[in-house]
Amino acid sequence: MHIDKEIDTSGLNCPLPILHAKRALSSMESGQTLKVIATDAGSLRDFKAFARQTGNELLDQQTEAGSIYIHMLRRR
Repeated sequence: MHIDKEIDTSGLNCPLPILHAKRALSSMESGQTLKVIATDAGSLRDFKAFARQTGNELLDQQTEAGSIYIHMLRRR
């Protein structure tokens, strides 16, 4: 999958990963893809809700090494 922008929000807790993603997406063009790396377990739930509320598409979510969460979003 092509990634246009990647941000690392490791060590940040809710709502900071969402706020950083929102800021990153606002600087991107429609259709571009954002990869967010997070360590907050609540981010799995938070990014689902964020995508639903904002109209951005949640393409994928992955868990790596048990405590790293990868979220892939497409800008609306």
